[in-house]
Amino acid sequence: MLAIKHILFPIDFSEQCCSAAPFVNATATRFGAKVTLISALQPVIYGAMSDPYAGIASVNIDEMLEDLRTRLSGSMLPELSNLSVDRVVELGEPAQLITDFAHHEGVDMIMMPTRGYGPFRSLLLGSVTAKVLHDAECPVWTSAHTDQPVVRDHVRGRSIVCAVDATPKSVPLMQWAAEWSKAVGASYRLIHVIPSGETFRSMPVDRAFEDELRKQAREQIQHLQTAAGVDAPLCIAVGDIADGVREEARRHNADLVIIGRGVLHETFGRLRTHAYSIIRHAPCPVLSV
Repeated sequence: MLAIKHILFPIDFSEQCCSAAPFVNATATRFGAKVTLISALQPVIYGAMSDPYAGIASVNIDEMLEDLRTRLSGSMLPELSNLSVDRVVELGEPAQLITDFAHHEGVDMIMMPTRGYGPFRSLLLGSVTAKVLHDAECPVWTSAHTDQPVVRDHVRGRSIVCAVDATPKSVPLMQWAAEWSKAVGASYRLIHVIPSGETFRSMPVDRAFEDELRKQAREQIQHLQTAAGVDAPLCIAVGDIADGVREEARRHNADLVIIGRGVLHETFGRLRTHAYSIIRHAPCPVLSV
């Protein structure tokens, strides 16, 4: 049984952050969770090259923190009015503060936008989001990585896809996604993308060979499903992993993509090494477990 009782919602007062509030409200309401809004002050000190501490005296940290507390205290009042909400202001590097708070305060989920703005920045995750995804121990929800406001239709979360690889690490992921889907009353299906390297893509398409790859992958995933005790429809695609997950999510009108989030040095080609890319390309929010 999922126990989502404490959600951490980092606030930077951006449009993307505000547009994520309905998702935070919906998730907290479904699970009866309290929400903590956290905002970080990371002062930038400008001093002369010969004296890097020259600008410190002119900065009133206490005053800046008080101003931030005042701003945060008036934020998200109507959007989260039905919830139990705490507000926390801290001084320091934002990603570190977020992950430390989540660890020490027993946070069950972090929900935050990815900050995808403009034709070039849309190719990159915001640095804070990327660090949180890398360091956080709890699940992390991220909004669709676009320069448009989050699509509110996804708030209802009626259709969920879970992207899995063909390793035993997908067993607990399948089980977690199945529990989440049951808890929110959503349909649930699995997606597996057979990664194709440059050599494979340059070869003439061999339908029989591709069908054999799909057959082998389906058998592997179904074996993992049996081990997980999960009965869900399974889609198999061949190609770039992030593109494949995106297209399958679009094809099934997914409101949420659930993925496994692992360390970056795992064997190349596994789904977990492609987490950042999947988040960048997904047409809807992504929940990284």
